[in-house]
Amino acid sequence: MTAASDRLRSILAEPGCVQAPGCYDAVSALLLARAGFSVAHLSGAIASAVTLGLPDLGYLHGSDIAATAQRITGVIDLPLIADADTGYGNALHVRRTVEQYAHIGIAGLHLEDQINPKRCGHMAGKAVIDSDEAVQKVRAAIEADTGLVIVARTDAMSVLGLDAAIDRAGRFAEAGADLVFIEGVTDAERLATVHAALPDAELMVNVSEADPHLEPLTPAELAEHGVKVALYPVAPLLAAARALTQVYGAIASEGSAKSVDKLGWDELTTLLGQPELLALEERYS
Repeated sequence: MTAASDRLRSILAEPGCVQAPGCYDAVSALLLARAGFSVAHLSGAIASAVTLGLPDLGYLHGSDIAATAQRITGVIDLPLIADADTGYGNALHVRRTVEQYAHIGIAGLHLEDQINPKRCGHMAGKAVIDSDEAVQKVRAAIEADTGLVIVARTDAMSVLGLDAAIDRAGRFAEAGADLVFIEGVTDAERLATVHAALPDAELMVNVSEADPHLEPLTPAELAEHGVKVALYPVAPLLAAARALTQVYGAIASEGSAKSVDKLGWDELTTLLGQPELLALEERYS
């Protein structure tokens, strides 16, 4: 058991639905913590975008996630849930991924049952591995015995239907997963169906703007359907990309970014801890 996973388990033991927004670098992590959230999330799709400049088509590896995660855990003292995609191979690779994630201070991960290489959960053309193999990969993650919170995700709904996805999620819960995550289920009707079928399972949902039909429920509404963790992986980068688009456009058309609403330089340096560091420098000068 790690200190980070201990903190995450304590948070998850509290009543209600925990919001875990996405972050992808040190500045976004600091802003997330300043906003008062108790848990952070690192998405594979977002990490692929910001580190490789590539879409979520299986280009990313666990080592890429680990490198990005270290930049986040190095600046905020919040438990981080990280994407582990398919575990990057078979059950042995899953186990190694879990051990690596624990070693660098990640608190929890979600592992999915797509074939490898995978693709974004909201894309067409997905395929899933055999359910028995998926269960064994979940077992491998748990039996790595790192104490990390293990979230078992299934992408089977869009491929095999909701009943098949519920069956897989139930098998994952029986294998010992801490939470289960049926990709694509965010609406009240299907969440009610899942919760009725798996009343003892704690659920994770993905509140992602990658879903063109997204109609987000409130945390209180999600909690009524057994949802323990709601991820918000995409919105922070989309907002940052929009802001950058406006800044670059203003520089190109107006000669500066003066007209664009933005964070003040002093606010950024304060966020980064510059005043404290300058005071420390003075102490040793």
